[in-house]
Amino acid sequence: MKSKVESYAARYRMLPKGSRVLCAVSGGADSICLLHWLWTHENELGIAVRAAHFDHQLRGLESARDRTFVKNWCAERKIPCDIGFGTVRKHAQEQGEGLEEAARALRYQFLEQTAEKRGCDRIATAHTADDNAETMLFHLSRGTGLSGAAGIPPVRGKIIRPLLCCTRQEILSYLRENHLEHVEDSTNRIPDYARNRIRSGAMPVLRTVNPEAAENMLRTAEILRSDGSCLDEMAAEAYRNSCRDGALDGNALRRMPEAIRSRVLILAAGRPLAQVHVQALERLIRSDRPGKADLPGQTAVWDRGRLSFPQKQDAALGSYPVPTDGRILHLQEGFEVQAEILNPGCQIYSSFSTFFFKYANICGNITLTCRKDGDSIRLSGRNCTKKLKDLFRESNLTQAQRDRVPILRDEKGVLAVYGYGTAERCQAQPGDRVLRVEIRKTGD
Repeated sequence: MKSKVESYAARYRMLPKGSRVLCAVSGGADSICLLHWLWTHENELGIAVRAAHFDHQLRGLESARDRTFVKNWCAERKIPCDIGFGTVRKHAQEQGEGLEEAARALRYQFLEQTAEKRGCDRIATAHTADDNAETMLFHLSRGTGLSGAAGIPPVRGKIIRPLLCCTRQEILSYLRENHLEHVEDSTNRIPDYARNRIRSGAMPVLRTVNPEAAENMLRTAEILRSDGSCLDEMAAEAYRNSCRDGALDGNALRRMPEAIRSRVLILAAGRPLAQVHVQALERLIRSDRPGKADLPGQTAVWDRGRLSFPQKQDAALGSYPVPTDGRILHLQEGFEVQAEILNPGCQIYSSFSTFFFKYANICGNITLTCRKDGDSIRLSGRNCTKKLKDLFRESNLTQAQRDRVPILRDEKGVLAVYGYGTAERCQAQPGDRVLRVEIRKTGD
């Protein structure tokens, strides 16, 4: 399992040297396996590891047992451990959510806050290939697009999942080989939860069809993610070509394949849209008469063969893949972006709108987006990590203004914030191979 996990983590650049990793630990088999693997490979990988346990306070004495187990397990190995508590039932009632959804929200909030407090740039969770398969089936049963059908992503912001390539059986074998104890969550056997029914019912049936069902579904998920990224890039190009003066050309929209057109419509709206809203826009552009469609927070207008969003000035920035070949990317929201790779020896003069990144430190593709919940940045020269919401609050920006500040990000997180500066982790120095990105305002 060692080489398998190492290879998978390296493929997605999960654990570069110098990483400070916060490992989410419930005390169950998967999380104990992950924490032990990270801890025993700490020196070899050049990383620093600490643990975090969140008590949902849902299972009475059993929750206290799990908390004590994790605390003692870490203490025996001198692994730093943070313990958090949450009133999940109260949160679920206040937000009108189910217990599973509320528990997940509070757990990730705790992990994000703890990572920021402890200076961790990675949050490791112990999702496995079996978890991914169950998630894919869950989403498919409810109806989903490519992103939902692709299951659990290996990396999402600072969250990494090194065990996603491993099956439950491989995890249990690792625990036996290393003589590691763990605790069992009794709620995993309760049939009231949909995921438990998939785990105990659907997955065993699939394994009778193919014992490697979970591994094969993981490979399928990777293909779907790759296809989705390709379609997103094609849609961004189609959007740029069909948008003029703040409106989309109807003839161009009709000629697009449906998979591209739906993405272009979402880009034009500048916010996520449910399928029912996309279908409303589809009906508009196929009509011979002028019309309108009500969308969340705005109205789309179809007139004279053009689709516009007259309330879009209040909408958040969309999400745009940033090309690095020197082409100018025009944004409907009144900005343009130009990025190019420069050889060592170039002049470096970062400003609040022109950014020079050390190319080797960029993780995956670059996108330009608006802010997202939990975003933070360690600005070069500031010697501290701050949440974007705190930066914006200190600048007295309104909520609408905050949603329209361009953010450059890679697969690891925020690279730079327009008007504020560059992340310390990718600040270029003389002699580096550099990616230069300039964001220019083109409208009010």
